[in-house]
Amino acid sequence: MDELIPARYRGQVALAISGSYWIGALLGSGLSILLLNPNIISQYYGWRVAFWLGAALGLCVLLIRRYVPESPRWLITHGRNEEAEQTTEAIVDLVRNETGRELPEVEEPSLTIEQRTSIGFGIILRAMFQMYPKRTVLGLTLMASQAFLYNAIFFTYALVLTKFYGIEASGVPYYLLPFALGNILGPLQLGRLFDSVGRVPMIAGCYFLCGVLMTLTGYLFYIDILTAATQTTLWCAVFFFASAAASASYLTVSEIFPMEIRAMAIALFYSIATAIGGISGPVLFDNIIGTGNAGSLFVAYLVGAGFMVFAAVIEVVLGVRAEGKSLENVATPLTAIEEATGKSAASSATRNIDEATVAPAEPIR
Repeated sequence: MDELIPARYRGQVALAISGSYWIGALLGSGLSILLLNPNIISQYYGWRVAFWLGAALGLCVLLIRRYVPESPRWLITHGRNEEAEQTTEAIVDLVRNETGRELPEVEEPSLTIEQRTSIGFGIILRAMFQMYPKRTVLGLTLMASQAFLYNAIFFTYALVLTKFYGIEASGVPYYLLPFALGNILGPLQLGRLFDSVGRVPMIAGCYFLCGVLMTLTGYLFYIDILTAATQTTLWCAVFFFASAAASASYLTVSEIFPMEIRAMAIALFYSIATAIGGISGPVLFDNIIGTGNAGSLFVAYLVGAGFMVFAAVIEVVLGVRAEGKSLENVATPLTAIEEATGKSAASSATRNIDEATVAPAEPIR
């Protein structure tokens, strides 16, 4: 989606799309109230119907994806010039029909690329760890910290409600509904500031505020002055910022690497971050919650808050100001040909190039 969105709106649109995850969580919580209520539907069928609905949504995504155009950047990089022109013309025609005016001429200089059918995995790794090592550290830090936070807090919150507040399992979805609502509102309300105020101050600010509010919430929980309702209210405030921060971590990784490896970077960082935060977080919190010790759980909350504050510091030091810039200006494509050498970064990074996979260089804008 980043490759199809104008640069000046890319931040807010990307955050809104990423934050829409929580619309599904909100609907899922609402449906579970009905589907898991034995007075409405048998327990034997209730959870099975919930699973079937998930499968149906997956099939809908496969169908919808057929109508989403492929990125012209990706098409032209892989030698599919005609398809790239058709997709671009379709977008231009749509804008022309909706606005009633012609689009202005492109002011940025053209970029000459070396068309290739594929980019080797070795080149991808070298680009991440040799060409952009600081950006790699930035992306991993942002994604791992938010993965720990979400997997540790949100996915164990039902256990906290039942263990510490005595909430029946059937009543847990009622507390997850406002929790999900806070996660939806964060990216929607703060998204436009990522384009106007800037990536670095907004990302660092969201991570830092999340860490501070999480520390405060954990302390109030520790001194035992919270109820299930007030605990949920505070988590809504925490995750209002956490959701924007998490969405911004995906936005960051999608922007700061060359277009040839952007998808691979997101997939690789997501898998590593999930392995770090998605495994360690639930294991740590599940064991602590099982003991029923509020002091130990407070310490665990401090660990999660520390990760978020650390990520804020890393963003301040290594963050990339990508707001309002084209993706090519944020990270030069690996296949871009340098005028001085006549070679692309991808060609320089490998010794043997299969001539059959290389087409004559084409200028793109």
